[in-house]
Order: sequence, then C-alpha cells, then structure tokens
Amino acid sequence: MGNMDAESGAERGTTERVLTLLGLLQQRRVWTGPELAGRLGVTARTVRRDVERLRALGYPVHADQGVGGGYRLGRGQELPPLLLDDEEAISTAVALLAGAGGAVAGAGEAALRALTKLDRVLPTRLREQVRTLAEAVESFGGGRTPVDAEALMTLARACRDEVEAGFDYSSGGGVRRRRVEPYRLVASDRRWYLLAFDLDRGDWRTFRLDRMSAVAARTWRFRPRPAPEAGPFVQEGVASRVYRYQARFLVHAPAETVRAQVPASAALVRDLGDGSCEVVSGADDLDFVLVHVARLGHGFEVLEPPELARRCRGLAERLWAAGGADDPAGLPDASGPRES
Repeated sequence: MGNMDAESGAERGTTERVLTLLGLLQQRRVWTGPELAGRLGVTARTVRRDVERLRALGYPVHADQGVGGGYRLGRGQELPPLLLDDEEAISTAVALLAGAGGAVAGAGEAALRALTKLDRVLPTRLREQVRTLAEAVESFGGGRTPVDAEALMTLARACRDEVEAGFDYSSGGGVRRRRVEPYRLVASDRRWYLLAFDLDRGDWRTFRLDRMSAVAARTWRFRPRPAPEAGPFVQEGVASRVYRYQARFLVHAPAETVRAQVPASAALVRDLGDGSCEVVSGADDLDFVLVHVARLGHGFEVLEPPELARRCRGLAERLWAAGGADDPAGLPDASGPRES
C-alpha cells in the first residue's frame, strides 16, 4: 500500500508540474531551458521530458537553438485544452457574457456555446465574481435587449443537460408560470429567444428572455422530442405568427439581396432558386407590411391573404391619385392574389 501511495503521489506531482509548464509556455512567447528548470525546481533533463509529455498530448512545443532560442508554444492544426488561472477564467467568462449579448452577427451564439463549456469547469468560488463583474458590462448602439446573465446561463445549462426549466413569463395576459423542456437558445438581431416544448400547452413555443423572471432549472431530465429547426422556427414566429395577419409575397429579386434589406426579426426570406424569393411577414396592419415590401424597390406579387391583394389595389389607387392622375383605369388588376 505504501508503494502504491508513493507512486500515486509521484504521478500527481508530475501532472501538476506538466500543467505548470504548460501555463508558463502560455504566458510568454519564449522560455530558455534553464529558466523553465529554475521556475519548476527541476533539472533541464526533466524539462525536456515534460515537454515531450505535452507534445504527446497534442501541444506543439517547439525548441529553437541559438541566441534568442528556447521553448515556445506554437500553433497546431487542432485546438488542445487551454489552461487558465483564476483571473483569466473570470475575464474570459465576463467577455463571453458580453459577447453573448452583443450586436456582432453570429458572435452571440458562439460566445454562448463557449460560455457553457467554461461553465462546466468553472469552480464555485469564481461564479460570484463572474456574476458581479458581468453586471458592470454594458453595450451601446444596435445591441440586443438586455437580459439577465444568470437567467441566460441557467437556460443554457438546462438545454445542455436536458432538464426541465420553469420561469414567470410576462405577456399580454399578465404574468404566468411556465414549465418547459428547453431545447435551444436563439439570438436575433434584437433579442434572445428560447425554443422550448411547453408542458402545460403540449406544443412548441418561443419565449423572449427579456420577459422572463424567476428562471430556474429542475433536476428532472426529459427525453428529447423530435424538434423543429430552432432558427427558422423562432424567426417565423417572431416575424409572422405573433401578429394578426400573416402575409406572403413573391419578390422578384435574389434572396440574399432581400435579406440584406430586411431585418431577420421582420420577415422570413425563402430562396426559390430562380432568382426570386418568398417573403413571409406578419403585421397587425396590412397597409404597414405592404408599404415596407414596396419600399424594397423590387417587383413583387401578393400571394396571400386575398384581403392584402385588395388593399394593394386600394393603396395603388391612392398613390396614383396623389401623383395628380384622376383616372386609375390604367392600373393593372390587383383584385385577387396571383397564382404562385
């Protein structure tokens, strides 16, 4: 037993020393062999062995000879694990929290994925420091609606661990407690949304994080259901389903051109593959959505609803009259939707 304890202790000592060596190599560009040996309290031969251990783990440690030479950590083809001290871990977590709420396209989702990985290994003693520092982080100009960082992390963990979550949700009917199976967090150009299966309503729902309070994850795990594709589902819900009217247009312009003109939260743009696209948008006022599509500057046709085609004709007549013409007879017929 004594020999086994001694061997185990020696192995732990070697592991700790190799991790310390890795930390030193990440701190500075080049270290000489004697410098590393002095820092680690070992011989130059032991340093060489530890360098070989790091190389076996996938870290590209280079040894350069001559004046100015030494050991340096190079760039590899794969990303090996990073070694962070407490201050670095806190700073990284806070930066990721800021990125998760930022306005850079695509950065929010990547930051949140990285943050959930860091959260898995972040010691409890550092969590309060991260929370405190995150409260001091702000953004300006085109950022998303602010959300509670702790709520964001709680839901991210619940999605990752496949456990039920609950929260108070504010909507037109007041505040109600919701029980859900959370699947994905989706960031739009304005807000964060949660795609979840609503256990009380038995259907898929989209929830805005800025309307949530008292967010909590349960220990009850759920078996994942066949889920809709999160991004398009949330986008269609935000752009269309929540409104009184759902409008569809055939726009004679490439989808990428129209997407550059329309915020993702305002309309869903589907590429039809023939140089045109379908635009799906919602509105409580049909004239409002009609004017916005007309302002894109492309030819378009109304697909549905039929009432929208009639409103299109009425708006065209008013615009024709506003231009000084008395007889709108020359206008094309827009009394009904065109066949798609």
